Amino acid sequence: MEVEIATIGGYEEVGRQMTAVRAGDDIVVFDMGLNLSQVLIHDNVETEKMHSLDLIDMGAIPDDRVMSDMEGDVKAIVPTHGHLDHIGAISKLAHRYDAPIVSAPFTIELVKQQVKGENKFNVDNDLVKMEAGETMEIGDSGNVQLEFVHVTHSIIDAVNPVVHTPEGAVVYGLDKRMDHSPVLEDPIDMERFREIGREGNGVLAYIEDCTNAGRKGRTPSESVARRHLKDVLTSIEDYDGGIVATTFSSHVSRVSSLVEFAEEIGREPVLLGRSMEKYSGTAERLNFVDFPDDLGMYGHRKSVDRTFKRIMQEGKENYLPIVTGHQGEPRAMLTRMGRGETPYELDEGDKVVFSARVIPEPTNEGQRYQSERLLKMQGARIYDDIHVSGHLREEGHYQMLDALEPQHVIPAHQDMKGFSPYVDLAGRKGYKLGRDLHVTQNGNMIQLTE
Repeated sequence: MEVEIATIGGYEEVGRQMTAVRAGDDIVVFDMGLNLSQVLIHDNVETEKMHSLDLIDMGAIPDDRVMSDMEGDVKAIVPTHGHLDHIGAISKLAHRYDAPIVSAPFTIELVKQQVKGENKFNVDNDLVKMEAGETMEIGDSGNVQLEFVHVTHSIIDAVNPVVHTPEGAVVYGLDKRMDHSPVLEDPIDMERFREIGREGNGVLAYIEDCTNAGRKGRTPSESVARRHLKDVLTSIEDYDGGIVATTFSSHVSRVSSLVEFAEEIGREPVLLGRSMEKYSGTAERLNFVDFPDDLGMYGHRKSVDRTFKRIMQEGKENYLPIVTGHQGEPRAMLTRMGRGETPYELDEGDKVVFSARVIPEPTNEGQRYQSERLLKMQGARIYDDIHVSGHLREEGHYQMLDALEPQHVIPAHQDMKGFSPYVDLAGRKGYKLGRDLHVTQNGNMIQLTE
């Protein structure tokens, strides 16, 4: 059976992920993501109103026109998790394919919301929920199956999908960390990865996220970030002024820790911002998290400002606002607070807790710098880097290669410079560039079998 891979997006940058795997006549597409940085450098861009071709030209979404060179039919579109760099282009591209969108329950709900907000295209692909540990047949031959393996990341309900073919398995390894003591969900299913490496013809190809391949050691567990966060909040428990916290809105595990520790230090938590309300509200509705019954979540700007007024009237010392804006996004809550555009008044000595790292990209770094400067000009004291990454470091990569023993390795989720640490790492495991280690770019094809 012919097996080939189209590396469509995410092979020259971190963002706009999209990969297609063809086994015979059957094609599975993994991810359709957005490169948010390419959107943020333009003022007041409303992507939901834009044509896909304009967004492709902007470099914001994958250029999937290479799919016309791939023989066969798309049988499934499979987003691996709910981050925008993996689902943000579904509303622009999925309607081109007569195929269902298959994903884990939390991700499917986020896809629904993404599609609902689309104003340019009518996306009516069937939405199919599949849990980690389940499989489904792809196509009519009975020779190709899709499986979901549970992984841990900085968002709940993430999976690594596997396409099982007669030639061996193709494992799509974006994005994960090896967390054996997560906060809200089960540990990564390393046992299943080891089984896949030993079954049948083994692993034909492994497509790997190499974001942190150049960092030594292993990525700490989310439970480590939780302990760090508790230590920080407990250390300022007696402060009688304002404390504000921010983190990735999609990081429901981190949000749940913030909510819990707010109550432990005698403050009422409140979630503020559209994306904060979206992710946490969806997770609560699907029973992934058990928030207090009276937890306030407000996304609409008027509701947020009313809540800020109430906090100022009743006393900042009684509340912990958990807000959007950890990267300094121009329209996010924390940025508005720094500019003095909300009823919440920051005073000298007030604390702002960043339970997030700056995504290492010039647009984010510039926006975050501006946000912090504005906050400091109002007297705020900054606590930052209370975080652990959602991506594997060096030792995690070694463990995955040992578990799967793939015949071919394809690094992804980086640019050419970012690939080099993974190339060195894979070389130490016996892989050779141009033979079984394939560094590629967007729009290329890799033929694995004839």
